[in-house]
Amino acid sequence: MNELASVEHPCPYCGEVVELLIDRSVLRQRYIEDCAVCCQPMVVTVVVHDPQEEAEPEVRVGREAD
Repeated sequence: MNELASVEHPCPYCGEVVELLIDRSVLRQRYIEDCAVCCQPMVVTVVVHDPQEEAEPEVRVGREAD
């Protein structure tokens, strides 16, 4: 199984779709990642429901002030 998952998600600031690399070995994550297009800080929240399956993790992206 690949520990990294590539997920595309729109930036909450500029709306451009950006690629996020998610570490599937960590079940719950919350971190800040700058948008590759507009450089604004996005809050990324990830939940991996079953790391043994190839299902995509649940990913939410929001603004830092939200």
